Amino acid sequence: MAATQEALYGGELDLALSWSERELPERERTKHVHRLHPYLGKFVPQLVEALLERYVRPGGRVLDPFAGSGTTLVQALELGYDAVGVDIAAFNALLISVKTREHDRATLAADVGEIGSRLGRAAEEPTGFVRDWFAPQAAAELLHFRALIPEYASHDVLRVVLARAARSARLTTHFDLDFPRSPQQGEYWCHKHRRMCRPVESAEKFLRRYLADTAARIATFAQVRDQRRAAVVLHGDARELELGGPYDGVITSPPYPGLIDYHEQHRYAYELLGLDDRRERELGAAARGTSKAVIAEYVDGIAAVLVRAKASLRRGAPVCIVVNDRRELYPEILGRAGLRLDARLERHVNRRTGRRAGEYFESILICR
Repeated sequence: MAATQEALYGGELDLALSWSERELPERERTKHVHRLHPYLGKFVPQLVEALLERYVRPGGRVLDPFAGSGTTLVQALELGYDAVGVDIAAFNALLISVKTREHDRATLAADVGEIGSRLGRAAEEPTGFVRDWFAPQAAAELLHFRALIPEYASHDVLRVVLARAARSARLTTHFDLDFPRSPQQGEYWCHKHRRMCRPVESAEKFLRRYLADTAARIATFAQVRDQRRAAVVLHGDARELELGGPYDGVITSPPYPGLIDYHEQHRYAYELLGLDDRRERELGAAARGTSKAVIAEYVDGIAAVLVRAKASLRRGAPVCIVVNDRRELYPEILGRAGLRLDARLERHVNRRTGRRAGEYFESILICR
């Protein structure tokens, strides 16, 4: 009989990794490029900073095989590490690339200024998702912006701006941007504002706001990143891709089973940008449920990735895994990956906003 999570791990709360709202306000959790686009299920950059400084040799090379929104890669660059990230989701790969590449800021500023002066409405008739999820004016404005993007050198940045504006302009309630199930038609009682509200009708204000904000955040990050270091983004399945190496450490937060659909949360981006949708390869997708067979497949998948990650490490390099293992899956996963647990750190997480607001605890598993 396998040991339980508590018996195997033990562990006490690590106060140095648990921050209150006062200690770590939102502006710090979402500093510079970390707020280029909302993303469910990401860990705060300060946690990555602490793990890098504790466990990975200065100036080393770090791998994140479940790169998500790119938090590990961004913080590696800020602290003077090279980094490689892998993700199966095309939008994630695009977002990480925009966050971590070195941009020509003069060109970016010129592109943002010019496209901002050309906002308008497309004559193109919206179809499918765009027709259903956006008011006619908002759809026309988004489609017009999309048509302009190929004219600019900063096209990938502009694609992220378009996705972010589309997220804000959907026909949904103000309090349910994370998990809208169907388009909101007409007025509704808004739990966020405590009054009657109407769905958004125009996307232009979001396009203007996010053009300026994105350029400013990229410029801010350029001032703090280590120019000697670089990040590489691999779009694909970490169970199959050649991961390269050798690495001086892994810092990652794998998806939790049955919690989030990482492709579906950005469906507007896939629809507007025509991105490659590989949701059938997504590990732990909420849509697949949590049946015994699905959980077994999840364990197989995470273990397979960690086997490959371990093989890419220098001898003795750490694998730091951030998890909330309420199903007690990681004793088996670590065993199958050939990883030895050196320490289990516990941290308190205060989820501060949104309908999923609340608090919980998560573990950082330090393995070799």
